[in-house]
Amino acid sequence: MTLYETIQGDLKEAMKAGDAVRRDVIRMVGSALKNEAIELRKPAVELTDAESVAVLRRLAKQRRESIASFLAGGRPELAEQEESELSVIGAYLPANLPDDEIRKLVAEAKAETGAASKADFGKLMGAVSKKVAGRADGNAVKVLVEETLS
Repeated sequence: MTLYETIQGDLKEAMKAGDAVRRDVIRMVGSALKNEAIELRKPAVELTDAESVAVLRRLAKQRRESIASFLAGGRPELAEQEESELSVIGAYLPANLPDDEIRKLVAEAKAETGAASKADFGKLMGAVSKKVAGRADGNAVKVLVEETLS
């Protein structure tokens, strides 16, 4: 069962349970997945899990940015709503790699690319991003790559 199919099944369960928040967030996620499928010119049910996870990561990032903005703007009620949406979206995301695992991947990529200075940041970041393949937050990877090159 693909991630898209799981999400559609969860939508039915949320509707039956009368869970309005979860239902609405899952509908929004389904809509985002369908839009991605249209952009890729294929049916939504044919989205790979990697493509679906990429969409979910974008949605989660948007929610985190909104939470920060709402808190900075003194709107905790809106931040709370975004947090509830983020928790529903987060349930579909795979667990992030721990920092020590990312460090290993950075070290491997550094050895493969021969990166030695901050000028090689782009080369190393690209190699690490391919190895991580959506299993870690990009900002966390960036910090560890910068740490390695400094």
